[in-house]
Amino acid sequence: MFFLPVLPIKNMHLQKCLTFGMHIILAAALYAINSPFSKLLLEKLSPTMLAALLYLGAGIGMLIVGIIQRKTGFADKEKPLTKKELPYTVGMVVLDIAAPIFLMIGLTMTSAANASLLNNFEIVATSIIALCIFKEKISKRLWLGIVLVTTASVLLSVEDFAGFSFSIGSLFVLLACVCWGFENNCTRNLSYKNPLEVVVIKGFGSGVGSLVVAAVINEFTFDLIFVVFALLLGFVAYGLSIFFYIYAQRYLGAAKTSAYYAVSPFIGAIISLILFGEIPSLAFAIAFVVMIVGAAVVSKG
Repeated sequence: MFFLPVLPIKNMHLQKCLTFGMHIILAAALYAINSPFSKLLLEKLSPTMLAALLYLGAGIGMLIVGIIQRKTGFADKEKPLTKKELPYTVGMVVLDIAAPIFLMIGLTMTSAANASLLNNFEIVATSIIALCIFKEKISKRLWLGIVLVTTASVLLSVEDFAGFSFSIGSLFVLLACVCWGFENNCTRNLSYKNPLEVVVIKGFGSGVGSLVVAAVINEFTFDLIFVVFALLLGFVAYGLSIFFYIYAQRYLGAAKTSAYYAVSPFIGAIISLILFGEIPSLAFAIAFVVMIVGAAVVSKG
């Protein structure tokens, strides 16, 4: 139901790379709307409450998708999660409680464009953790691609030295990236199981956990219209995005999937520039070219 078409290419390895690459690019594009629109929602909802609603929206939305699939006979035959995957499942949920809360706090202290671009640090965190802890092989070409896309994010982040400051807000965004780096590697070990089940567990587990945190620290706020918008944003930016992300991880691995995902902060930054009326500089154009080169290198890594 959610698969993109398989490309008619004779080389099977290249075909899979391109097909799953398309999945991760779509996942990145869907997630890109998160920072700019969350920035707007934070005017009415507290950071912890918004983090909870985003994941609950993902869980509820994908649960409905699963029900529709079963009713219409389009349900995929996937392996369910077992007790063997419990440590990774728990780790995924706990890290997904912490990461969006850190991101939402960071968004209250820095611009949406800045936060979007700083999300590129997730690539570095994911790759280093994949290499050092999970012993995932990372090619020299892939490292070059990671360096290029990270360089692009740095160019974008400091395009205006007078306006850019490495604030507390930026530190919270980077802390969220580290959490997601660990979470990406936990999810990698669940990628061969039913991705719909993984997203539903991730959504409800992390959403309810964040909701409890919001209640404990007295950040529980409720405005029906904005709650609905937050749930819808969570379904698209988290639910559908994570669904495609997990499928891509099956073949590409945590590090390479994360490298492809580098386009998401770039798309998010562009949306933020348009949404908040900011004018890009020459450095932005230069970074755009570097990002394209980096993405090309990663696709062949």
